[in-house]
Amino acid sequence: MGEQGIFDFDGEGSGQAGLLTDLLGRAERVLVKKLSNNDRDWARYANKHQAGVYIPADHRDGGFFPALEEKEREDPAARPIREALFDTVWPQALDGRQNRKTRIVHYTSKGPETHMTRLPKECFGQLSPASFLVMGRYRKEQGTVYECLTVDSASDEAELLLAQLGIPPDFLIGEFEPAAIRAQEQDRVLDFAAELIAAWQAGTIADFARTAAMPGTEELARRALARYLEIHGLEVLDPFAIERPGDALREISRSIEWEMFRTFQRRERAVDLVRIVLGDAPRGMTVAEMIRQLVNELPRIDALMLSASQQRKSRAGYSYEHHIEAILRGGKIPFEKQVVIEAKKRPDFILPSLAFVSRADALAATGLILSAKTTLRERWKQVEREKGNRRLYLTTVDENIAGNAIQDMEGIGVQLVIPESLMDARETEYAGHGNVLTFRRFCDEIVQPNLEAWRGIA
Repeated sequence: MGEQGIFDFDGEGSGQAGLLTDLLGRAERVLVKKLSNNDRDWARYANKHQAGVYIPADHRDGGFFPALEEKEREDPAARPIREALFDTVWPQALDGRQNRKTRIVHYTSKGPETHMTRLPKECFGQLSPASFLVMGRYRKEQGTVYECLTVDSASDEAELLLAQLGIPPDFLIGEFEPAAIRAQEQDRVLDFAAELIAAWQAGTIADFARTAAMPGTEELARRALARYLEIHGLEVLDPFAIERPGDALREISRSIEWEMFRTFQRRERAVDLVRIVLGDAPRGMTVAEMIRQLVNELPRIDALMLSASQQRKSRAGYSYEHHIEAILRGGKIPFEKQVVIEAKKRPDFILPSLAFVSRADALAATGLILSAKTTLRERWKQVEREKGNRRLYLTTVDENIAGNAIQDMEGIGVQLVIPESLMDARETEYAGHGNVLTFRRFCDEIVQPNLEAWRGIA
């Protein structure tokens, strides 16, 4: 097994997803922390001051960790050091390094600063920005044990973690009781299950399925936008009137619409599963017949689960495009969407128009291409061919872009536009790069000075 942030495991049902699901199923209480750059860098660079993961004082003393005790010191006048040692298990660590006696230590001379140390470097060294530490506390015969995983923010397992615990995009650290969350989820499902059973027994499940179907991406985006405007008392999504327009986009796409999507998908997939196993016509089935039907229909059930995963990923991209369009319209910024330019390139948005940026005068240089991607990973490389000799701005709400990738984008002339809260966040690597600007700055410094010309000619 190599030393990396995302580990490879062999065998059916193994892998990080299996480890995470198992931890959440067994732990009585779970602490999740979105890792800051310092929480990762100690494992990569020898010259870093911080050793281990920073733990805020309220979580240090909140009951999740064992109580700290004052350490005996040779100098009785020295400021106290409070610490606790506890057993941790790191399934992702190298062989022989999985069981640890981990330390949480509070140097009172440094104020509330507290760190968790004696951790396996290989679990932290290659993680993407804004990755997660997950600690599950459970009891064994020999006492309390903490099972620990790191979840790379660029992995599918990160999506699983966020969905399982209902973690919002602006989350930093929190404690959860998985059993209570599962119970809440069951309560949400029960009312719908009663409706679904009644529809099947009445022979109207096909009609019921239409009412439970997922709205199209444009309609779902419209509902999410309407909800955001209602919450904030706004009429339109005007980027010039909103203090932090990038954060607004992040809230709509990553929080409000995501919750709506999860509700619809839960209902839609439940109906689909019932129809696969029981059919549309009500009939009596023995337990044996039901089990036989489940086994017979495994290929269709597998396909259903796969389509659910693909639906989540495709929705995210379309969602962000729809909300970018809404904010351009709200600010009365002229644009063309998905216009085919030379060599069959189809950028998301051209500001103000293809005809404008194709003019043979100096004014054309004020126009630009705006590409929208909820998550980047390696897909940012696709925008290079869209660019040509025009200015290209790539907007995203992605937290996990590494500094070297940002530098690579700068090398090909790509300017990144991000939510305001991500610019200086200690969990991201956006700060300090000349090709990164907030959505606020993009509107004020790039768009606003050219609006009069764009509106007059585009």
